[in-house]
Amino acid sequence: MVTVPRMALAGVAVLVGRRWPLAALVLLLPLGPWRFTEGFATVDLSWLVPRRGVKILPLLSTSPFIMWYAYLTGRRLLRAWPALAAFGLIAAVGVGVVLAMDGDLALWVSMVTGLIGTYLVPYSLGLLRRGLLQQRLQARLSAEAQARLRERARIARDMHDSLGHDLALIAVRAAGLELAPGLDAAQAKAAGEVRVAAADATDRLRQIIGLLREDSDAPPLSPVDEDVAELVRRARDSGMAITLDLAGGSVPGLAHAVVQEGLTNAAKHAPGATVRVTITPHRVTVRNGPPRSRPSVRSGGLGLAGLRERVRLVGGTLTAGPAEGGFELAVELPRTGEEDPRRSGGDRAPGARRSGHE
Repeated sequence: MVTVPRMALAGVAVLVGRRWPLAALVLLLPLGPWRFTEGFATVDLSWLVPRRGVKILPLLSTSPFIMWYAYLTGRRLLRAWPALAAFGLIAAVGVGVVLAMDGDLALWVSMVTGLIGTYLVPYSLGLLRRGLLQQRLQARLSAEAQARLRERARIARDMHDSLGHDLALIAVRAAGLELAPGLDAAQAKAAGEVRVAAADATDRLRQIIGLLREDSDAPPLSPVDEDVAELVRRARDSGMAITLDLAGGSVPGLAHAVVQEGLTNAAKHAPGATVRVTITPHRVTVRNGPPRSRPSVRSGGLGLAGLRERVRLVGGTLTAGPAEGGFELAVELPRTGEEDPRRSGGDRAPGARRSGHE
């Protein structure tokens, strides 16, 4: 029955329900499912109670509105205790209504199913909806974080491949100029300062790369836009003594990255050493002899770690360690259709030692 007080109460509930659905739920208590003459279903419990027709889930004209605010409470309310307190009050009202009617078991069944269907089920659906939205938000935030980490790894890789290599070549040029005949003491000192400055810049670059790079992320696989012959020529122009041996004519896709890493390490850690680069369709080797002067760069960078990951992703193996007084970096790549027989993807060969020459 629609009355002015009921309409006024419903209007107030609508006004406050948008921001405080639990308050609207409490305000609508007088309009709750407390009339047990109409229900969602009628069952025969004559074997249990004297009354033959027992109403299950009493439904009134106001029930959909109450269900909606119960759903919004579960959807929006972050703390559980206010909802528990309100549901305790609602249950107390239901018990009072049944006791006031001197109700038998049939009325208790109607009241309990009304509480469950009108309040508890919509509230639980709201909780479920909130949980699903939170999971979706967490998944989106996680995907964004992974994208940022991948971008940081790409930037770190590009910095190492290009800027780190160029700094190493600058140090080689400065070292050669420092030892060149005909320079006075001031010029030789200036060349030495340039060499030390390039080495310091390389160290700072390595620290920045360490901050950017995440070991759990695979480095990007796109090569630098430069072939191996041009890379070797540029290193020779910087003063490095390099022999390039292209056997078989075919150059593997990772050859540029392997040669660049090997030449960079030789320039940083073995100044003045001769370097031999050998490339076959399935193997790339960069070997340098003993250094002719003391290295000015500390070992322990991330270059070989990143290269090892790239090799692992294509099913190859990487070995790096001392060889005949110098250092050798070798990458074995599988033939087309083959898998890494040891499934190691970058582990060192038996007997090879880990080196900080990176």
